[in-house]
Amino acid sequence: MTAVHVLNGPNLNLLGKREPAIYGSASLQDIRKLLEDKCAAKGASLVFKQSNIEGDLISWIQEAGAIGAPVILNAGAFTHTSIALYDAIKGAQANVIEVHLSNVYARESFRHHSYISPAVRGIIAGFGPQSYLLALEAIFANS
Repeated sequence: MTAVHVLNGPNLNLLGKREPAIYGSASLQDIRKLLEDKCAAKGASLVFKQSNIEGDLISWIQEAGAIGAPVILNAGAFTHTSIALYDAIKGAQANVIEVHLSNVYARESFRHHSYISPAVRGIIAGFGPQSYLLALEAIFANS
């Protein structure tokens, strides 16, 4: 298997400090460590990135799609605003699982719509850092 790409969008660099009642106390580095350990146990490698810039996420999705690498994408607020991410996923034929730490459907109504959901393989939301691990399990189960 090519490396699993985990791509994180805006403000996820603030995890552990930002609204812990919603997002929990785990940092993005804590999540990275969980995924590295799981990948190592399965003999897979991990590419783990975060950016507050939409264009970075688009480029990374295109790169993963070009090599057929599976993607776990937490697009953060771009989930609810970015047609460009949708186009990147579709255009690159990227194999993407959308993840969210919180249950976006139990939150503000503007978070109930995802522009990227129609382009992804599946969605996992509301399980905190476990959302990423569940996505990783889905990738391993289907590889």
